[in-house]
Amino acid sequence: MRIVHFGHACVLLETEGARILIDPGAFSAGFEGERELDAVLITHQHFDHLDADRLPALLEANPGARLIVDPGSAEAAEKLGAEFQVANPGDAFGIGSSGINVVGGEHAVIHDEIPVIPNVGYLVDHGAFYHPGDSFFVPEQKIDILGLPTGAPWLKAGEAVDYLRAVSPRLAVPIHEAVLARPQMHYGLFANLAPEGTEVKVLDRGEPVKL
Repeated sequence: MRIVHFGHACVLLETEGARILIDPGAFSAGFEGERELDAVLITHQHFDHLDADRLPALLEANPGARLIVDPGSAEAAEKLGAEFQVANPGDAFGIGSSGINVVGGEHAVIHDEIPVIPNVGYLVDHGAFYHPGDSFFVPEQKIDILGLPTGAPWLKAGEAVDYLRAVSPRLAVPIHEAVLARPQMHYGLFANLAPEGTEVKVLDRGEPVKL
């Protein structure tokens, strides 16, 4: 699998049979130029995961790409006038020759006074890659590569470490870092406190890496 991190929550996965873009949001850059995408997956409705200004042009430039969104993003997708599919926890479907399993269901709690919105995680090829969106959901499947949330209003560094240990992947790729001025401090913490057998690898923004 080849992975490109476009900053924050947005990653491009290039498997043997599909090109899948996840969470093209407002804090990410460079995904606009991607072509021949097979699917665009959205974990939840927040603007840092779904950029309503840039998504229409991306879909127009990729007419073969399926737009797949969580239940909470359906209204935003309708406003864009795009054809889309709603992914619910427990769903499974194929993108090219790759398989997608939908897990989770709810966004992590930001504050007791802020309503909890829907959020789904995407397991690609039975756990070859897992994007949890904004959640601490731990799937039953063994995870090879985890997109590890690094900084957010709903997240503190110790919770990210606990989540990393709970999932215990072979490799953790830090994502969701754009809200931090110095994410390197968190990266060091992850590397020092990762469970045995887990490597933490920081990807350079916009650079494809085979993992």
